[in-house]
Amino acid sequence: MVMQTTMAWLSGASTKTTHINTRNLFCLDKSSSPSSVTLGILSFETARTMSHLVHIYRSLSSEEFSELCEGALKSQGVAFLNSSDERFLLSLACAEKLEELNRAVNAVTRLARKCTDASLNQFDQTYAEMCLGVRDFGKLEYASKSVEKLVEKMDKYVKATSNLHAALESLAELEISEGKIKKWKQNLCPKQANKANTDYFDEKIAYERKQVKHYRDVSLWNQTFDQSVGLMTRVITIIYARICLLFGPYVSDLPRASKITKPTSQRMRVHPDTNFMHFTSKSGPIAKSSQKFGTIRIAKSGPLPKSEDKLIGKRIHLDIVKNQKVMQLATESTVGGAGLALRYANIIIYAERYLYAPTCINDEARGYLYELLPENLKTTVRGKLWGHWCTRAHEGSGGSHSLAEGWREALEEMMSWLAPVAHDTVKWQQERYLEKQRFDAKPTVMLFQTLHFADLEKTEVAIVEVLVGLSCIYRYENKRLGGRPSGVGCR
Repeated sequence: MVMQTTMAWLSGASTKTTHINTRNLFCLDKSSSPSSVTLGILSFETARTMSHLVHIYRSLSSEEFSELCEGALKSQGVAFLNSSDERFLLSLACAEKLEELNRAVNAVTRLARKCTDASLNQFDQTYAEMCLGVRDFGKLEYASKSVEKLVEKMDKYVKATSNLHAALESLAELEISEGKIKKWKQNLCPKQANKANTDYFDEKIAYERKQVKHYRDVSLWNQTFDQSVGLMTRVITIIYARICLLFGPYVSDLPRASKITKPTSQRMRVHPDTNFMHFTSKSGPIAKSSQKFGTIRIAKSGPLPKSEDKLIGKRIHLDIVKNQKVMQLATESTVGGAGLALRYANIIIYAERYLYAPTCINDEARGYLYELLPENLKTTVRGKLWGHWCTRAHEGSGGSHSLAEGWREALEEMMSWLAPVAHDTVKWQQERYLEKQRFDAKPTVMLFQTLHFADLEKTEVAIVEVLVGLSCIYRYENKRLGGRPSGVGCR
C-alpha cells in the first residue's frame, strides 16, 4: 500500500515529509538565492517554457473547456470522419494536454538540476509521484487570486524576455554596422574622418545598449534558477490538478481530483444530463451525406471499432506518461496513421478554392491537384471519370447545367463539414512550427480536430466525390465560356 503524503508546498500546511524537503519547493529560502546562478542565455528557453505553461493554464478555464465540449467536440466533420464518441475525443484532448505539459516538465527538469535547492533538484521525482497518484494534490484552487498573480508574473517575464531577445538582435545589427563604420573611418584621411558625422548613429546604438541593460534587469536574464524553476513548478502542479479535475470523468487512469477543490455541479459536470459511461454510435452527417450523394457508403461510425475506442481511452494516460506521443496513437486505418493528413488537407483546401471560383480551374490547376493524389486515388478518380463522364460526352448543354448545379449544391454541403477539418489540419501544423520559433505562440487547434485521426476510407471516398463533382462543374463552365469540353473528365 502506497502511503499518501501531503505536500506542504501544495497545501500551505506545515506538514513535514520524511524523504524530501518539499516545504521550500515554492517558498524559497531568500538567504540561498543570492548564491544561486542566474539564467543568463538560458532565459530564452525558460521564457518559451513559461509561455507554454501560461497558455496551457488559460486553456483549462471553465469557459475554454465548455467551448471545447460544445464546439469542436460536436463538429460535424469531427463526428463523421473521426468519431462521435465524446468520451474518446476527450481522452485524446486530455492526452494532448498532458503531452504539452510533459514537454514543459522536461524543460523545467533540465533547469532544476542547476538549482541550489535540493527539493527543486528532485522535482522530476515529485511530478512522477503526482502522476502515479502517490502524492495528494492538497488544497489547490484554480483561478484563485494567488494563482492568477503567479501566472501574470510569468507572463510579464515572458514579455520582458521577448523584448530582450528583440533588443539583442537589433543591437547585434547595429554593432556590425559600427564595426564597418570604424573600418571606413580608418581608410579615410584624418581631415575627412573628423568631418564624418556619426552622432545620430552613436546615439542610436547607445540607446539600444541601455534598452538591453534594462530588459536584462527586468527579464528572466537576471533571475536565478531557483526563482524561475520554483515559479514554474508550482504552476505545473496547478495545471496537472486542473487536468485531473476536468478530464478525470473521461480518463480513468488519471488521479482522482476530489481533494483538489469542490467546484459547483455546473463546473464539474460539463454535460449534467449525459451519462458518459454509455458509448454512442452516431456518425455526424453521414445520414444526410449518404442520401445526398448516393455514392458514399460508409458502414463505420468512426476510425476505430468501439472496443478499440474503449481500450485507447483507458490506456491513453499511461501511454503519455511513458512518453508515447499523441500522434502515435493513430492506427493504420486513419489518415494520420497512413501519413497523409497534411497532403489530404491541401487537396481539400485546393478543391474548396476551385469550387467557389470555378473559372480558376484551368488545365494547369487540374494537373497540379491530380498530382497531389496518391496512386490509389489516382486510379479510383480516373476510373470514375472515365466511366461517368465519357459516356455523357454528347449530353446537351441544358442537361450539363442541371447536373453541374446539382453537383455544386452537393459539394457545398460536403465542404461545410469537410473543409473546416482540412483547415484545422494545416493550422495545427503551422501553430506547432510557430510554437518553436516564437515566445507568444498560442495554439488554438487540437489534434482530434484535424484529419490525423480521421477514418482513411471515409476521407478518401469524400475526396473522390469532391474531385468528380469538380470535374462536372469544370466541364459545364468550360462549355459555357466556349472552351474545349473534350478530355476534361477522361484523364
